[in-house]
Amino acid sequence: MKLTVLGSGTSAPHASRTSSGYWLDTSGGSLLLDCSASAIHRMAAERLDWPNLDAVWISHFHLDHVGGLAPFLFGVKHAREMRSRTKPLRIFGPPGLRRVLDGFDAVNNYRLFEQRFPVEVIEVAELETFEILPGIEAVAAKTLHTDESLAIHLRDGMRTFVYTSDTGLSDPIAAFARKVDLLLMECSFVRDKPADKHLELAEAVYLIRRAEPKRAVLTHFYSDWDGVDFAAEVGKFEPMCEVIEAVDGLRLDISE
Repeated sequence: MKLTVLGSGTSAPHASRTSSGYWLDTSGGSLLLDCSASAIHRMAAERLDWPNLDAVWISHFHLDHVGGLAPFLFGVKHAREMRSRTKPLRIFGPPGLRRVLDGFDAVNNYRLFEQRFPVEVIEVAELETFEILPGIEAVAAKTLHTDESLAIHLRDGMRTFVYTSDTGLSDPIAAFARKVDLLLMECSFVRDKPADKHLELAEAVYLIRRAEPKRAVLTHFYSDWDGVDFAAEVGKFEPMCEVIEAVDGLRLDISE
């Protein structure tokens, strides 16, 4: 598995951090984890093979995580690069995902699902194993963020990966991510967080220490992080594994 960070920021405009989106190459194909409006252009900027994207995972329905999905479907209807595509695009997410997409579609009768290729929307139940890509086992778990929000655990052969997306402090998330090869977790604030539905650094490191991943990547940074020495702040909490700061364009090989 190989991870490319498309957007390490939030919904707030930022000069160098765009909104949520993460590209994952696996042995079974490519997967986009969350799809902000900026993520659809960041795929092209990173020269990723977006015309052959195999699947999309939507963690929840906040616009900085799902707001690019309808524009993506609208854009690819007319994209030269997609004219010869016949394989399906599969879109996975929480219950209610189809309703959200139908709502976007109804705004201007975009006919988002009338493509040259099949578009499949699969709503996922919590803690039920499913195949998100050929040979890639997945399971989702509830997070403390919105009513529908889900983290996802992926297994690709011997390699494991968890993406929490947005979450408040939750011990079950640490159990869900236990001993994974890479934990990709939000860490919206350095300290003194204004909302329980996100994490600050002390909480993120607490979860890392309990989960004991081989490596962790922190992401979803508000401007509170601007000018902060990331390594120094993380080091104060002795996280017990390598903790990496997500930046737009970061690439990691999870097989290493």
